[in-house]
Amino acid sequence: MKPINVGLLGIGTVGGGTFTVLKRNEEEITRRAGRPIRITAVADKNLELAKSVAGSGVRLTDDAFSVVTDPEIDIVVELIGGYGIAKELVLKAIENGKHVVTANKALLAVHGNEIFAAAQKKGVMVAFEAAVAGGIPIIKALREGLSANRIQWLAGIINGTTNFILSEMRDKGLPFAEVLKEAQRLGYAEADPTFDIEGVDAAHKATLMASIAFGVPVQFDKAYVEGITKLEAADIKYAEQLGYRIKLLGIARRRPQGIELRVHPTLIPEKRLIANVEGAMNAVLVQGDAVGATLYYGKGAGAEPTASAVIADLVDVTRLHTADPEHRVPHLAFQPDQITDVPVLPIEEVETSYYLRLRVVDRPGVLADITRILADQSISIDAMLQREPEEGESQTDIIILTHLTIEGNVDTAIAKIESLDSVTGQVTRLRLENL
Repeated sequence: MKPINVGLLGIGTVGGGTFTVLKRNEEEITRRAGRPIRITAVADKNLELAKSVAGSGVRLTDDAFSVVTDPEIDIVVELIGGYGIAKELVLKAIENGKHVVTANKALLAVHGNEIFAAAQKKGVMVAFEAAVAGGIPIIKALREGLSANRIQWLAGIINGTTNFILSEMRDKGLPFAEVLKEAQRLGYAEADPTFDIEGVDAAHKATLMASIAFGVPVQFDKAYVEGITKLEAADIKYAEQLGYRIKLLGIARRRPQGIELRVHPTLIPEKRLIANVEGAMNAVLVQGDAVGATLYYGKGAGAEPTASAVIADLVDVTRLHTADPEHRVPHLAFQPDQITDVPVLPIEEVETSYYLRLRVVDRPGVLADITRILADQSISIDAMLQREPEEGESQTDIIILTHLTIEGNVDTAIAKIESLDSVTGQVTRLRLENL
């Protein structure tokens, strides 16, 4: 059959990996897709790089718009990233009747509703497996494999940089700033790691997964986002002593009154599988009412793992290239007219358990004052750890784990506790999930 012609926008790490895997596994991919898939045009500002990767036989240009408007191109692969020119190019490709494959989680988390609506109107597909968790096929699992289930919740380690940093902090007992420098030296962290360490990258991915799991519009602006920059080595140590590990999790949970959508450092019982995902690896745990808990684990970034997801999307689009739009899997899993406006709950209404670390003056009555404040806010204590002061010290740490409670009540309690003259400094608060 006539080959499917692909136009590639951006030929960096993932673009190069896509070329390599397509060439290496050409026969196998053709057998699966039913026809050859060939990259026939590449757009990149660095034409020397493009030439070194793509070689001869491919049209090279620094004008990406010439690719998305090329009548010979069937599928556009967008690997530029960001919100700006990438959005213009994706919408122009759709306008010209091109299917789109993208790894751009930021673009879809912020502008996905507009892009999916344009694609539906034009009768083309937007595939984005590579946008979440690299080579792990979590989008396909949520959209298709678990379609019999009412998804109850999902929780994911979906940023390799932060997971590497937390793993190193735990293993070596080093402070955050020192481990971040090491992560940058090893190439696990960017020169500007803000999106990773502040939780933004994970929130982009969690937003997309939540929309597919629950059939709601993408609502990145409603997500609660907290990174790992304020996490101290002491909290990782205390968590270990209590039988927990700290991971940056993206969490989406169905509640009667709405949906929780949040990213933050989280205590997880150390015996859980997801608590033992180390280094730069990713994992997503999904709870369905019929199947129960399912865990998806693998490399969340890198040239070939991400290229694996890009090519899987190319194969899917190729298979369905001539299918009626009504017969394709909807972008957000649910039929477009069945997307619901279930509200995303503000963080103050989230219900979970908590880890609290308080620095207090070692004198009688301190603990009684603290427990009375917690009781007044209907906060029940599950476990507590109190250290003897170091020799010559007059202050010590008290660690409290709570039962399920409302975040707003915890906020009120912390404000009152911090006003006690026996409590020095701010209370450290982390959330705890018994996944």
